[in-house]
Amino acid sequence: MDEPDTAAILPEDLLSAASLDDQPPDSDDVHGGEAGVQTTGAAARPACPPPVSVEPVLFLSMFSVALQAPLCTQYLWDRISEDLGYNGSKSSDCVNSSAPPDPLQKEVETLTAHWNLYINLGGFLVGILVVPLLGSWSDVAGRRLVLVLPNLGLALQVVVYLVVMYLRLPVAYFLVGRLLSGLSGDFNAVLAGCFAYVADVSDRRSRTFRVAVLEACLGLSGMLASIIGGQWRRAQGYINPFWLVLATNLASALYAYLFVRESVHPDPSAKLLTTRHHKAVWRLYSTGGGSEGVGRFHRCKLWLYTLCFFLVVTVHFGSRDLYVLYELSSPLCWSSALIGYGSAALHLAYLSSLLGLKLMQRCLEDSWVALVGLASNIIGLVVFSVADSTQLMFTGYGLCFLFMAATPVLRSKLSKLVDPSEQGALFASVACVESSCYLVGSSLFNSLYPATRHFMKGFTFLFAAIVLFIPAGIIGVLQCLDQRRARRESAAS
Repeated sequence: MDEPDTAAILPEDLLSAASLDDQPPDSDDVHGGEAGVQTTGAAARPACPPPVSVEPVLFLSMFSVALQAPLCTQYLWDRISEDLGYNGSKSSDCVNSSAPPDPLQKEVETLTAHWNLYINLGGFLVGILVVPLLGSWSDVAGRRLVLVLPNLGLALQVVVYLVVMYLRLPVAYFLVGRLLSGLSGDFNAVLAGCFAYVADVSDRRSRTFRVAVLEACLGLSGMLASIIGGQWRRAQGYINPFWLVLATNLASALYAYLFVRESVHPDPSAKLLTTRHHKAVWRLYSTGGGSEGVGRFHRCKLWLYTLCFFLVVTVHFGSRDLYVLYELSSPLCWSSALIGYGSAALHLAYLSSLLGLKLMQRCLEDSWVALVGLASNIIGLVVFSVADSTQLMFTGYGLCFLFMAATPVLRSKLSKLVDPSEQGALFASVACVESSCYLVGSSLFNSLYPATRHFMKGFTFLFAAIVLFIPAGIIGVLQCLDQRRARRESAAS
């Protein structure tokens, strides 16, 4: 590892290092012999902390994505219905299932689902190539451009959508807009840039909480967008809400450009279009990063924590797709108002998880905090699997009040396993993993639900709870091994 640049070490880093002298080392903070030391080069921190951070960027970007996603699906439904001459609507009486299904409605549902799949898959396939490129490039060129460019790409996507709506072009042009957004990194690049920025400016003790704050921004903006979007569409149609989406993306890009201060020292000679950025991501997982002295156990931890993150987020995305479907059907037969309350309760868990994480960190290691969060999620999913009444369903939502505590811990642990000069590459790969979680979770859970509902309607939720035991076991075993290793090193010294 390069010799540390003392001019680039923040005052709080020195205080934190001094406070750790009398404490046993945290194995997650050990990487190549020097824990948490900012190296020289393009990724070194500025001499003083930035006056503002990236939470507003992530909040605004997530708001725009959460606002437009359901509106796009509804617009596709309406346009395809119009093209096929279908004027019906779903019956509000969910108990009456004796009526034969309308074949035209089934065709509309199929075509809408297919176009949704094409649009999402197109954005994913382009983004999985571009996001690692941008993330690794930000390690040398600076974070701010990686926050600005994807928001401009998202704004360009909305412009295409508005042109389609004004000129009533074929819905296939929605795919063109999504591909243009994917070429700029899409929302995943914003995620990678924001989490890498927080890793740059936070010390190692506060990093988990700072990451949890970003996670809470995702939940709050998603809840706000869900409330606004549905009401506004019913009142004024599709076009005006999409103008708000455009304004939000532009505001996020403008804020990042004007107010977010660089967290790394940019290298003006850094090139974007080069294979070294993808190689940096590959080296991260094949050799454990650019630091010397990294052993096999360290690389295994990087892979295992990534696997845990994949399983946890896949369960989150997959089960979230089924909540509304589960609540609409018998025996719950919820109205739109109750579904809204359920969605609000789910999003409020982001706040309760943030508060719970902050409180638990005072007496527990991060790994045990993650296990408590997974236990909350598992218990809630088990209750969902047997819920046959409104009271029991809301009990499940209440028991999930800490279900988001695990993901910020996993992001933080991954961040501590790599060099400061590799944070962009790491979080770019994590963003791609998160995007693949959405595809895998949606495909798996939406296929499993109709295949198993004839013998147990809530089996899919029970299956999700069982899957979460895998990351819980991995996190627990790794923490026990880390503690045993720390005790052995302490006894040897």
